[in-house]
Amino acid sequence: MPESPAVLWRPDPATVEASQMREFQRLMGERHDAPQGDYAEFWRWTIDRLDVFWEEIIEFSGVVWERGDGPVRDGDTMPDVRWFPGARINYAENLLRWSHERGDEPAIIGRHEDERREVLTWDEVRGQVGALAARLRNWGVGPGDTVCAVLPNVPQTVIALLATAAVGAVWSVVNTDFGPRGVAERFAQIEPSVLFTADSVLFNGKTLDLTEAIPALLAVLPTVTRHVLVDQAPGRSPGERGSVVRSDDGRDVSSELFSSVVGSPQEPDFERVEFSHPLWVLYSSGTTGAPKGIVHGHGGVVVEANRANILQYDGRPGDIQYSAVATTWVVWNLIVNALSRGFTIVTYDGAPFAGGPHRQFELLASERVTHFGTGAAILSTAQRLGYSPQADYDLSGLRSILSTGSPLPDPTWDWVYEQVSATVKLGSDSGGTDIASGFIGSNPTAPVVRGRLQGPYLGVAADSWDSHGKPVTGELGEFVVTAPMPSMPVAFWNDADGSRYREAYFDAFPGVWRHGDWVTRHDDQSYVIHGRSDSTINRGGIRMGSADITQIVDRVAGVHASMVIGAELSGGDYYMPLFVVPVDGGAVDDDLEERIVAAIREQLSPRYVPDEIIPAPGVPTTRTGKLLEIPVKRLLQGGDPQSVNRDAAADTSVLDWYIDFAANRR
Repeated sequence: MPESPAVLWRPDPATVEASQMREFQRLMGERHDAPQGDYAEFWRWTIDRLDVFWEEIIEFSGVVWERGDGPVRDGDTMPDVRWFPGARINYAENLLRWSHERGDEPAIIGRHEDERREVLTWDEVRGQVGALAARLRNWGVGPGDTVCAVLPNVPQTVIALLATAAVGAVWSVVNTDFGPRGVAERFAQIEPSVLFTADSVLFNGKTLDLTEAIPALLAVLPTVTRHVLVDQAPGRSPGERGSVVRSDDGRDVSSELFSSVVGSPQEPDFERVEFSHPLWVLYSSGTTGAPKGIVHGHGGVVVEANRANILQYDGRPGDIQYSAVATTWVVWNLIVNALSRGFTIVTYDGAPFAGGPHRQFELLASERVTHFGTGAAILSTAQRLGYSPQADYDLSGLRSILSTGSPLPDPTWDWVYEQVSATVKLGSDSGGTDIASGFIGSNPTAPVVRGRLQGPYLGVAADSWDSHGKPVTGELGEFVVTAPMPSMPVAFWNDADGSRYREAYFDAFPGVWRHGDWVTRHDDQSYVIHGRSDSTINRGGIRMGSADITQIVDRVAGVHASMVIGAELSGGDYYMPLFVVPVDGGAVDDDLEERIVAAIREQLSPRYVPDEIIPAPGVPTTRTGKLLEIPVKRLLQGGDPQSVNRDAAADTSVLDWYIDFAANRR
């Protein structure tokens, strides 16, 4: 009989009863006879009474909007569902409403690698948003126009997003590590009229001058007529910048300094738009083709942000949120969303481990952060280095850690409770760019169990299906969502007939969202994620998530990182190589190979011993830390190397190594 997974943390019963989720549950009991039992029972009620649930969330959270007299939604079958037709709302207005209560308290704290620390109060944020929104309107920017930014995770980026949303325009941002080609692939398709860039960024001990790239960026974005330079380089005079920038294609583009534009604060004028009016464009990874523009609406994001921060995370005004992210990743958007509950948010534009593994934890301690969001890689790297944050810092203010982006290895779960905090609530949540929110993960009432996501979010009809569309429990299945959510994309950009949108999520099961993850759902509604279903290892008809193998390999002494590929070849052959990155100064020798094979045999099955163990210089990832397994798999199957989008990679030299490996093997 399999051993039960370890319970690492249990919520205090009094804290559970005082949670906002319980408060909401009691209210739903009074109004709609909702069950007052455990979380899973209440979750089922929210699915059965979907329209009631979402309308009640809006009232419970105090969303500012014009309801109109339309239904909660038109349509029942995804993706042809329209939420709250006739309602009008503005994202920025809903975030900045907290300035009336918290005016002189910190709203945004900007931290950098050096000692610089910027603090913007709620009143200051509101005034700067108002000033920038007025300037955008003066430039003719209004509902439906697009505004883009190549900016790091700094307070000014938040101001630019909120000002864009305030006028009803559409926002899109990438981080400063994107070159002209990567920028063009994303922004050229949405034809922005305004571009924000930064003058510099301090990253990994080096101050990078970003002004030299502006002419090339403007050349690949011919629709841009206005440029705003976020001036933050220490010790440099604003007078060094001109009022016109000459693009590489010979155009003169009017340019202004951000500090000058927001220098005269004013009250914002919020343009309330239709509930599903485009708010921002996020992008698919673009690893095997041009990135797809994923469009989310004002209303869906506002409602989801309140649902998640109130019910799933039990967040309250005055809490402090910090997430270790770049602006390209949707988790940056989720940081900004935390303002919707009156949080103070902390931004940081430096290297995650600048100066050593302590960097993130120094930020948490010095800013008294209550909620920490991070990619799993940051936690697992600190764990592998043997670092003990609690030995150096007082982290008693930290209530929750939210890990996302990839499955969190089992040893890292233990490390958090042994070396970070014995009282913190550790969550591993899954959602992402597609919905700008989560599907499954945290709730304030359930225990934390090693390796498991606590369960589906309220209002999310999560399930696990086999290939025939039948629900499965206790075995590998496809993660699906069987009922619509308000923050599902309102559209893909330039997809007039919706065909690309349908192909992305509804090709396997019409009317049901197929997310592309292999999961195991357990009887208690907790989940384990095994990796992307399109990178499944399939040996002899038995499917296995790639993460199930690499988590074992990565725990072997001498292994820094690994990636396994299962590639179906012509003639019915199957090739399963394991790429291993040794620790610094180490080698993938016979001894290490034997220990890797033994670990896979003993902890998983001899079936998943790889065909080859190959030393590699690194594992290829996207800029948000996701493994580029699919492009490598397609290369090993004979795919054209030109089809691989190198600009999607965090380190192109590592990806090039795999491209060469596949070519030589062929």
